[in-house]
Amino acid sequence: MPKQPLGAQISQMLKDRGVDTIFGIPGVHNVELYRGIEQAGITHVLARHEQGAGFMADGYARASGKPGVAYVITGPGLTNIMTPMGQAYSDSVPMLVISSCLDETAAQRGQLHQMRDQRAAAETVCAWSEEARTADAAYALIDRAFDQFNSARGRPCHLQVSISTLGAVAEPAPLPAVQRPKAPAARHHDVYALVEAVLSAQKPLFVFGGGAVAGARAIPDLLRQTGAASFVTYAGRGVVPHDQPLFFGSTLARPDSAGIIAQADLVVAVGTTLSEVDLWRPTLGHTAPLMRVDIDPECFTGLGPDDTAILADAGEVLRAMAISIPARTDDQPPKWDAAKVGQQKAIWRAEIASERPGIVPVCDALKAILPDTTMIYSDMTQFAYGAKEVWDMPKPGHWHHPYGFGTLGYALPAAIGGAVARPGLPTMAIAGDYGLQYTIQELGTAVELGLPLPILVWDNGKLGEIEDSMVRSQIAPNAVVARNPDFLALARAHGAGAVEPTTLDALQSAVTDALQAKGPTLIRMTRALAG
Repeated sequence: MPKQPLGAQISQMLKDRGVDTIFGIPGVHNVELYRGIEQAGITHVLARHEQGAGFMADGYARASGKPGVAYVITGPGLTNIMTPMGQAYSDSVPMLVISSCLDETAAQRGQLHQMRDQRAAAETVCAWSEEARTADAAYALIDRAFDQFNSARGRPCHLQVSISTLGAVAEPAPLPAVQRPKAPAARHHDVYALVEAVLSAQKPLFVFGGGAVAGARAIPDLLRQTGAASFVTYAGRGVVPHDQPLFFGSTLARPDSAGIIAQADLVVAVGTTLSEVDLWRPTLGHTAPLMRVDIDPECFTGLGPDDTAILADAGEVLRAMAISIPARTDDQPPKWDAAKVGQQKAIWRAEIASERPGIVPVCDALKAILPDTTMIYSDMTQFAYGAKEVWDMPKPGHWHHPYGFGTLGYALPAAIGGAVARPGLPTMAIAGDYGLQYTIQELGTAVELGLPLPILVWDNGKLGEIEDSMVRSQIAPNAVVARNPDFLALARAHGAGAVEPTTLDALQSAVTDALQAKGPTLIRMTRALAG
């Protein structure tokens, strides 16, 4: 490649490292980044707001397994994308955000888009935030980000480059190295100790998180071989077949799940942080030794004297265990009672149906007609809260939610990113009436791209979860009801389809049709659907 402005060289460098799509919004400060996008053969997706661009990059990364990349401008462009960066940090999503920045901020005030220290601001919601003042520094930092994505827990990274540096002529970036860093491998004696512990246990119990998705194919055999019971976190849904007889589902947040976990004589947690948003209680509830497998050493904080930490890629460990453990014979029946497991799951399902009226029947109706390959993106909404506990996914890594940071407005733009990453495969968004309004303008992007995207809106005309929380706290509900727009008319104004089914059969038909449409379809749902 010849010499050309650094902004163009950066796009070519990203292409050489496997980037095929960039999400963003051009502006006068980052226009040099756009010089080389088409030359590099990269697709650019124009968002309507930088928050939307960030969520699209997040959704793309979760769907494709590759880092999501976004270009934003100085100042407000960066602050707008910081919410998606915080979400990606919380949910272990690799994302590279490249922004412009001012050449100098100390001696001069009143410049366009000026912040006192935008690099430091971004650092609060990502793995690292750095400024490149030369082309070589920019290249080195981009490679640092990709090395981190390959070898550590997924986290967003931010690189800012000054306006003058982006426009300065630069030599091409170096070609990518043939061998890049990889995730830490499990040590032989760690796997041996884990296998020995599981084989020695009478009632072993596995808890699988989102990190276990990489080893999902090994999990059914592992459970059959060991007679172990299992739970999954919300992010881990799909790694255990729903018909596995000793599977308790994604019900860790049920208060009495702690009593179930206390029955185990060994607990193995694989690829999960066991955080507040996984458990909604201070501790897991185990009384037996806990063995934790994770790629992030931070997850081992708080282990007890009888617990074990194994720093390794969860997928590799699961595959090694499935190979190492001999098949269980008929004279070694599991100590867990499958009938009792089924009874407990039925009790929890009834509880959820009572707590969240109307949601379980809608979940069942949707699950019955969606292809197994459907990837779902949900928002912070009561529908998703119920669905996460009763909707067993047929495939791992196919339901994405803003779990930790808990951002409203996630579902629609993230689903757009996911659909871009998987052309020809079904994608669906689920949002609440309030959360949808945070990013509803991204309907324009979905229409421009011609995405066959069903957008389900659970419309109860209020902040239902907050109202319920106020009532439980004996607070008179306040500021929880807002005037909603006519969502169907708004969708049509953007050029999208719009429909409001009144029965479950009509809902199933609407979703099926939306998956075959030539653009997005907004589908309004209410509790009346369930009759």
